[in-house]
Amino acid sequence: MSETQPKKRGFFSRLFGGEDEQAKLAEQPGAPATQAPPEPEPEALIAPDLLMGEAAPLPIAMPEPAPVQAPPVIAPPVMAPPVTPPAPVVAAPEPKRSWWRRLTEGLSRTSSALTTGITDLFTKRRLDAGTLEDLEDILIQADLGLATSARIAKAVGEGRYDKQIDPAEVKAILAREVEAILTPVALPLAIDATKKPFVILMVGVNGSGKTTTIGKLAAKFRAEGKSVMLAAGDTFRAAAIEQLKVWGERTGAEVIAGQQGADASGLAFEALQKAKAAGTDVLLVDTAGRLQNKTGLMDELAKVVRVIRKMDPEAPHAALLVLDATVGQNALAQVEAFQHTAGVTGLVMTKLDGTARGGILVALAAKFGLPVHFIGVGESVDDLEPFSAQEFARAVAGLGEAA
Repeated sequence: MSETQPKKRGFFSRLFGGEDEQAKLAEQPGAPATQAPPEPEPEALIAPDLLMGEAAPLPIAMPEPAPVQAPPVIAPPVMAPPVTPPAPVVAAPEPKRSWWRRLTEGLSRTSSALTTGITDLFTKRRLDAGTLEDLEDILIQADLGLATSARIAKAVGEGRYDKQIDPAEVKAILAREVEAILTPVALPLAIDATKKPFVILMVGVNGSGKTTTIGKLAAKFRAEGKSVMLAAGDTFRAAAIEQLKVWGERTGAEVIAGQQGADASGLAFEALQKAKAAGTDVLLVDTAGRLQNKTGLMDELAKVVRVIRKMDPEAPHAALLVLDATVGQNALAQVEAFQHTAGVTGLVMTKLDGTARGGILVALAAKFGLPVHFIGVGESVDDLEPFSAQEFARAVAGLGEAA
């Protein structure tokens, strides 16, 4: 082969095309060394199975196809059942307490003082003179009064000297004797329908609960279907006038009121005029609270009575003294003073739930014999009720309700 003839390209040269390119680059003088070689033209690939022996290329490992992941199955949202909002919790109304329950709860302090003392005194002890003296002391401390206490102690001692007596028997004797004293005075307040209006004068010392008692009585009379008028005769206290107006709104009773400091007797006269003209069934006249030892104030109360009688000689048809049970023996002096000034015809005992000295009612009955029309053992209208001698006696002695 001639030297001028071009060298025949071998199989590998044709396959990879590397040598010609390098030779051409070497033959070109002045070619820049930094010039990047042109990219080889792609040549047709020869199937690998045509190559034999060492020239056979290694098999090309084909990447395994990535596993096709199924799209996540999205469960349809589970719709929660509609939640019914809970019904509002309405507290069940408290059942109305019976009068007996309110009475026993109200007299619990008086009853506890008496029954605890009796139980401690007569448990495992024979009856003698010393025991009866101790019993009298217990009864006196409950404000039953000297005469009543001696009477009860005598009844306990009859036929039982030097014998052991059960405390329950002593309580039964106590209840029996108290009931005997109270029965003659346990009289309801009778409203004479022929007298229009039936005038009720309310009197008492400061803080006895007089104005509140008027409101409760008005509620009771209205519940009985009677027409009621209220006269705000406590002109010394603005609060008393406003309090009576509130009771008038609650009960539907007309209220006759003046300015603070107005003449109480003139207001009572005006109220009586209006009640007569309207044919009102009951006129309740409030008066200023006054201490029984204040002569000037007691004279003013006497003036109210005189002015009322100018229009109706028989009025007031009832004069109720409101007594606070917590004052104890001082209630005796109050009855004496108001009976002389206002001609008290009956009693209302309030606040028996706030004292251990409820026995004062027994002492009052034994000494004066005035009718006890109502007793109060709490703040609500239902806590003022007509007086029952048997219920009061059993409640004070710690006994159960009578069958």
